[in-house]
Amino acid sequence: MDKIRFATVWLAGCSGCHMSFLDLDEWLIDLAQQVEVVYSPVGSDIKDYPEQVDICLVEGGVANEDNLDLILQVRQRTQLLISFGDCAVTANVPAMRNMLGSAEPVLKRGYLELANYTPQLPHAPGIVPELLEQVLPVHQVVPVDLYLPGCPPPADRIRATLEPILRGEQPLMVGREMIQFG
Repeated sequence: MDKIRFATVWLAGCSGCHMSFLDLDEWLIDLAQQVEVVYSPVGSDIKDYPEQVDICLVEGGVANEDNLDLILQVRQRTQLLISFGDCAVTANVPAMRNMLGSAEPVLKRGYLELANYTPQLPHAPGIVPELLEQVLPVHQVVPVDLYLPGCPPPADRIRATLEPILRGEQPLMVGREMIQFG
């Protein structure tokens, strides 16, 4: 039997969701027997998002051109896309910059007004990705199949979401233990 092609993606977020994923501890051994990890920032150096991914957990909001390019690829190449954590679901903390209106005031504040030495705006096409005007939750950019909130989602919630999916069932995303934010 072919293993499920599994991926995780980290966009604009703190990596807390991935740290919570690692808190699955011994269950990661069981998971590894059922899936082939084809892309992840955790324990992998794969540069390109592959074709024909069965399940992908996407952490973080969409904040820059690299995030946008990656999430478009992820959606195109993934059967089940899971918005993983509050930043992916709502844009959460990364979207705090949205209060300034657009990318320009964010860059001016960070790189000109608060600079100690040689204030200058970053501009290195191909190296430093351009900021989008607003940070967006994943579902405002591409269709999402399942929402897994939490900041971060606790390991037991991640497991309770993935176990039914691995059996070909829909997880029950109801009740405080499964849908609590924060």
